[in-house]
Amino acid sequence: MEAIRRAAVAGSFYPANPQALRQAVARSLGQAPAPCGDALRAPKLLVVPHAGYVYSGEVAARAYALLAPLRWRIRRVVLMGPAHHVALRGLAAPRALAFETPLGRVPVDQAALAAVADLPQVTFSDAAHADEHALEVQLPFLQTVLADGFTLLPLLVGEASPRDVEEVLDRLWGGDETLIVISSDLSHYLPYGEARLRDQRTVQRILSCSAGLRGDDACGAMPLNGALRAAARLGLQPRLLDLRNSADTGGGDPARVVGYGAVAFMAPSRDDGERADDAGADDECAAAGADGAAGAGAAPALGPTLLATARAEIAGALGLPAPTAPTHPGLLEPGASFVTLHDAQGELRGCVGQLEARGPLGDDVRHNALAAAFGDHRFTPLTAEEWPGLQIEVSVLEPLQPMPAATDLEQAARQLHPGVDGVVLAWDGRRSTFLPQVWAGLPDPRDFLRALLRKAGLSADFWAPDIQLWRYGVTVHAEPRHASIH
Repeated sequence: MEAIRRAAVAGSFYPANPQALRQAVARSLGQAPAPCGDALRAPKLLVVPHAGYVYSGEVAARAYALLAPLRWRIRRVVLMGPAHHVALRGLAAPRALAFETPLGRVPVDQAALAAVADLPQVTFSDAAHADEHALEVQLPFLQTVLADGFTLLPLLVGEASPRDVEEVLDRLWGGDETLIVISSDLSHYLPYGEARLRDQRTVQRILSCSAGLRGDDACGAMPLNGALRAAARLGLQPRLLDLRNSADTGGGDPARVVGYGAVAFMAPSRDDGERADDAGADDECAAAGADGAAGAGAAPALGPTLLATARAEIAGALGLPAPTAPTHPGLLEPGASFVTLHDAQGELRGCVGQLEARGPLGDDVRHNALAAAFGDHRFTPLTAEEWPGLQIEVSVLEPLQPMPAATDLEQAARQLHPGVDGVVLAWDGRRSTFLPQVWAGLPDPRDFLRALLRKAGLSADFWAPDIQLWRYGVTVHAEPRHASIH
């Protein structure tokens, strides 16, 4: 047995020289925006890509930057990823006692290993780990953002069911001291536009904790499916941090790109008294896991409260009975929102909102719910006959961030983060916006901007150097699609 698992891809996927490696990691982390809102909360689970740093380093850094405030808190990392070189059944652990990179050695957590060694799906294989990059490329980031002395449990996942992975995670979940990291790229070698659309759909499934991903959606689908099952059951709250591909980041061939996404999942409650339901922090995973994670009499989460508030407001205007909407402290905090309605066939039925907070979030949602149902000029007012199939989505907006001036559309498009950014465009008194959800239908940043120009009443080919652009993040709370709602 080799006591140390030596670095296999130093000098190819990342620099082999320690100083150059530190600089590369620091440069990527420096590009990550400062955490704000719910991003300040401690992530329990990260999904990060594993390509060479020139391609995926900045995307991965968006997730690892969240760990800086937790430098001394996280003492163990459970790291899972796919096996690219060796066919495996189940999950393979190493017999090596430590993993080495140019930045030093990280000890394998022997106690954690012992906790899962008796499970039939867990095997040992140093050969599987020897040349594998999916786990190794994560280590320099972890060695940079965490304090010395943290331990590692690296597991490569081959043919394994979501339940197999979830069972392992259940034993290793721990508390604040344990971080779960799933290493996975997204689509592989599709044309740029097709990849954007595929990756956006995959990310939406990740954000809704849908544990049915396939290998052509994400190369780490096996570990990711199990992690998503655990996230849904335990009510983790996901946040999309970045979504790009090799043509966006490293200048790769747009005819054959690889997709990269970074997602953080926050725990629904904190032992230190941090409120789990901060405005903008909840979404579908919290709702999916509420039955299993919330005790009797637990206060409702903000996301379901916002949806119930919007539904009750519309029902009242239609003269229909509706349960009294629950209360939540977040309703009283300043906030800006959009309310989007879809009919029984999933078609858009109305969308109205505010870009900047003008008062309490609860009042904003009530106003926008009524406006979307009865005041969107693109649609006739909602009727009681449409009520049974109506589906509601509430998007809570983060503050607008101005973008640098662009001399042309191409330069502006390169500044956008598809699937992540909501965008406001303004020129000469004209103004339009698209929520991040619009990227699903317009995955090319140039098409996204052209449609935004048309929405503002401008030609799709128009550009002026004094066009102003702002970006903003959104937390989406959505009722389940294709469900009968009464």
